[in-house]
Amino acid sequence: MTTGAIFLDRDGVLIEDRADYVKSWDEVHIFPHTFAAMRKLATAGLPIIMITNQSAVGRGIITSAFVEEIHRRLVEEIEANGGRVDAVYYCPHHPQEECDCRKPQPGMLKQAARELGLELSASYLVGDAVTDIEAAQAVGVQGFLVRTGRGEAQSRLLALRPDLGAAVTADLDAAADCILTDSGYLLLPESKIRSV
Repeated sequence: MTTGAIFLDRDGVLIEDRADYVKSWDEVHIFPHTFAAMRKLATAGLPIIMITNQSAVGRGIITSAFVEEIHRRLVEEIEANGGRVDAVYYCPHHPQEECDCRKPQPGMLKQAARELGLELSASYLVGDAVTDIEAAQAVGVQGFLVRTGRGEAQSRLLALRPDLGAAVTADLDAAADCILTDSGYLLLPESKIRSV
């Protein structure tokens, strides 16, 4: 039996976004609301999957092994605080490689669906950039844009794209509330963007 999933971007959603990339664990700053949000999402009964572009690998700034270690430690922190992450997918490519996994391409979502038996049309994605929402829309996933990370500036760009049918929330905790209650914030593609 297939099920939906909750996809979460990393930088700007779970942790603070850095223009110069995360290059050590000391540079990982988990948002204050992240643990509470992850505890809520863990009650949904859906797989929770982190998907993230990590072009610093393709740029030669960090290694894949380093990214995987950061993800291991981040997942451990989330689990130690009552949440969970069931899988992690990341794109290591430089933007000029034009791969099919770097958001806005939906390759990571498709891969997760294949490998984990997920129904993308019954899934949610929380991101802080229009590219996250574009990836979600490409495969029928309901998108939420948070105002943390790059989200405040990106929400103004998203307002120009009502075709993407995304909801805008203050942060991951507010998005979690919407996902859990399914309280009318799941918008059809032709609908106007609503702020929560």
